[in-house]
Amino acid sequence: MIYCQLDIINKLGLHARAATKLASTAGRFGCTIRTGKQEPLVDAKSVMSLMLMAASKGTSLVFEFDGEDEQEAQAAISELLADYFGEDE
Repeated sequence: MIYCQLDIINKLGLHARAATKLASTAGRFGCTIRTGKQEPLVDAKSVMSLMLMAASKGTSLVFEFDGEDEQEAQAAISELLADYFGEDE
């Protein structure tokens, strides 16, 4: 199991498009991926769960990865957030 803390750095926060990209990226992996501002963490593969967190720019999220491909999943999600979800800013 891997835990890490990642910050939402894109201008619009975890809005619909960003939440969809995060859920889609998480869905590529077989491991369990959960995230949140604090406990209880939510399923990172669920767009609705991600959007309900209302994570704005500057929000720190805890991510929990558990399963065979947890290291690859952690790297992919870290890269996605560092790349502003593929947005300009």
